[in-house]
Amino acid sequence: MNKEMINNASALVGRALIAIVFIMAGYSKIGGYEGTQGYMESVGVPGFLLPAVIAVELLAGIAVLVGYQTKIAALLLGGFTFLSAVIFHSDFGQQMQMILFMKNLAISGAFLLLFIHGPGQWAINSNN
Repeated sequence: MNKEMINNASALVGRALIAIVFIMAGYSKIGGYEGTQGYMESVGVPGFLLPAVIAVELLAGIAVLVGYQTKIAALLLGGFTFLSAVIFHSDFGQQMQMILFMKNLAISGAFLLLFIHGPGQWAINSNN
């Protein structure tokens, strides 16, 4: 295996690993719609935004997975993930919330790298 093939395979696997988190999260919100809506409202986020949240997670997640408009999708998901950290996981008095906050920061950082470097060659739009 040459270096280019390893890099392309690594980019594809990396995109798949990060995308599946959002695809599954969006899908699970459909089945648990009322509960998710209630949780959003309990922290002051209007429940009517839930369809947009689901659409972002599913559509941008799929875009990252297949490498279509990856930089736009990465920027969108990175911002979404950062905002989610601030809104839902900023109670640092609870250790689990701090862990979730840090996890979201790491994921946001990964999306920034994807935005800067692009999806790799094994993508629908390999240059973006």
